[in-house]
Amino acid sequence: MTEHAHSHGHGHSHGVSPDADRRWLRAALLLLTAYMAVEVVIGVLAQSLALISDAAHMLTDAVSIVLALIAMRLAARPARGGYTYGLKRAEILSAQANGITLLLLSVWLAYEAVQRLISPPAVTGGLVLITALSGIVVNLICTWLLSRANRSSLNVEGAYQHILTDLFGFVATAISGLIVLTTGFTRADAIASLVVVALMLRAGTGLVRESGRIFMEAAPAGLDPDALGEQLVSQDEVVEVHDLHIWQITSGQPALSAHILVAPGGDCHKVRRNLQGLLSGEYGITHATLQVDHLGEQGSADDVLTLGPGPGPALADGPERPGGEHCEDTHGPVHRQGPRHP
Repeated sequence: MTEHAHSHGHGHSHGVSPDADRRWLRAALLLLTAYMAVEVVIGVLAQSLALISDAAHMLTDAVSIVLALIAMRLAARPARGGYTYGLKRAEILSAQANGITLLLLSVWLAYEAVQRLISPPAVTGGLVLITALSGIVVNLICTWLLSRANRSSLNVEGAYQHILTDLFGFVATAISGLIVLTTGFTRADAIASLVVVALMLRAGTGLVRESGRIFMEAAPAGLDPDALGEQLVSQDEVVEVHDLHIWQITSGQPALSAHILVAPGGDCHKVRRNLQGLLSGEYGITHATLQVDHLGEQGSADDVLTLGPGPGPALADGPERPGGEHCEDTHGPVHRQGPRHP
């Protein structure tokens, strides 16, 4: 008897309080845009690249929040038509856009900073210091606002990283303004810009890497698919696990599918329930699709049902395998009871 059991968990959450998230993000957006306009004017008057770079970074902060808000609205739409997961990955697109803008802006600021290290202009240190100190206050408030949102979302985390690096940038700018004011060392302004560049590179690289993992259907960071497969196949009555796929629909929403082979006479339904309980309890994977079949009856109890070019009995190590009708091709490693096969 061959039995196919497909089951999806429905008790998992697809994001927490999106309306509350939007409220926190809107408040930060209003504060940022108001201060940014003031900073651009002061930066031009003081001839401070550090202030202008901070203002440019604040512009990307504002854009990142706008993208996050748009992505949240798109992701909240129900699945329909060809988009069977809905538009949940709009949030990952937003996070990747945030990371890319950080990287591009860091290249431009690095070039300008090097130019000013070679030929430093006159910088009004007092004006830079006062503006940077007020910027620290503004960014502390914005950072607090975004920390209240759901940072498990890579989308919100992207906006948060923008503002956090801006906060560090203002700290560096304040220090450079103090140095210029007390010593007249105008190159401190360009050095502060390079500090901001380093922070932007770090944050941008992290966002692009994490969003790229989701787009490339990689397993969630910190989860070893091979170890999980070995744990699944070690459960009672499970003979083999193959076609094991683990990915993320969007940040914080892992999903899994696998083909499970059960010993002849085993209870497929019980095995499926046990495996889904294991996945949910130990790995937090509540969106799992498991195809559960009995071992092919045409082979002996010692044979392992795996993939073959076509039906017909053969030993598991031969060119054809028993029960080859289950799959035409495998994807990824095969996990079996007993010693692990390479």
